[in-house]
Amino acid sequence: MSTIDAAPVALIVHAHPEPHSFSTAQMATAAQALRDAGYQVDVLDLYADAWAPTLAREEFAPVEGHFKPQAEQMRAVRNGTLDAAVRAHLDRLLAADLLVLSFPMWWFSLPAILKGWVDRVFVMGGVFGGDYGLFGDAALVGKRAMLLFTTGGSSESFRSGGALGSMDDFLFHIHRGMLEFVGFQVIGPVVTYGPARMTDQERTAALDTVRESVALIAADSRAIVL
Repeated sequence: MSTIDAAPVALIVHAHPEPHSFSTAQMATAAQALRDAGYQVDVLDLYADAWAPTLAREEFAPVEGHFKPQAEQMRAVRNGTLDAAVRAHLDRLLAADLLVLSFPMWWFSLPAILKGWVDRVFVMGGVFGGDYGLFGDAALVGKRAMLLFTTGGSSESFRSGGALGSMDDFLFHIHRGMLEFVGFQVIGPVVTYGPARMTDQERTAALDTVRESVALIAADSRAIVL
């Protein structure tokens, strides 16, 4: 928890361009399950907010010579000159006890806008590096993170030996290379496979499964740690 007496905070970072998509309905279902479990839920809707995903020279104070993004992040943290939008999102990230990345799996990874959020908000000097180390010495140790996403392929296609390969292989770079890298304890993902090929009744049942899965995670701080 953020404080002894306060409700735990969940930050959901959502990345789908269609507000009426199944992915967005899944996010809203998870958010309500967390609220019902006593969480204070903070939602960042990256498309709705027109989040700029590019980590660029222009967001920093005048850069002399060769542009080194992480070095500029460190300098901005030290000097208090982080881009205002980045600073606001970083503060919301640091305030959260649970981070939920909500997205459709595109090209076996995160949508570009969500990867760009990680690029800009997982600030060197703010969550790792500088006064912090990596993994167990990073700034977000003691906090949890999970993925909430949809796929185009079936669950069978993402099994070991399936047509697409093991889902664990596709998630390693996110789980290990992004979330654990900055100190998060990673919870097993909540995935809806192939909702576009479901009937309306099947999608309703899938949302019920999401609600139940997230409720279990919220109720047990030790839930399904990878």
